[in-house]
Amino acid sequence: MLVPGLGQWVRGHPLHATRVLAVGALLGTITWGLGHLGGAGAGFFFALMIILPWWCLQAYEASLPTPPGQVEALKTAWRRAHDVRYLGGLFLFTAFTDLYIILANPEYSLTLFCSKPEGLPGLLAKAQSPTLHLAIGYGFLKLRPWALLVYMAYAAFGLCNAMANFACFGYGRIRTVFFLSLVAFTIYVFWRRSCFRPVTAR
Repeated sequence: MLVPGLGQWVRGHPLHATRVLAVGALLGTITWGLGHLGGAGAGFFFALMIILPWWCLQAYEASLPTPPGQVEALKTAWRRAHDVRYLGGLFLFTAFTDLYIILANPEYSLTLFCSKPEGLPGLLAKAQSPTLHLAIGYGFLKLRPWALLVYMAYAAFGLCNAMANFACFGYGRIRTVFFLSLVAFTIYVFWRRSCFRPVTAR
């Protein structure tokens, strides 16, 4: 359901709905506080990393035959690797936002290892981002084994590039957020690597 708790409520589970609303209110308050203290970017990042997956979880709980509560719904989603599929959805979203940025700002240049390639190399450098995000997103949604390999190669390249840019340009907020996010994502994906088994092995 688009409105948190509504699915649980209309199906006759008001207690579950109340709990969902309470958690939503708490997360909303935290988002407001982060936005007030760290700026809109901090609030948006928290919403993307915490509130959006929570919203998906409560909608998933509402879709189950009997809403089991958010903790049990999380366990079910974990067993079915829906967390990995959620990451796949984020990669697909990022692919389209990357493509929009490239098309809307033709002069935009991607910084690779302290340089900004131009011409055909620059175009290829920009094109690799949405292409890889699209491939990884699709592979994660389908839990394809090759998606794990593609992601790990992507992460290794991204981390090396970020460290090189740190050495050349020093601290940057966007650069730092990207680096820390990539490290966290990579640790999590590696931890969940067993989800990327061949279909016959599941």
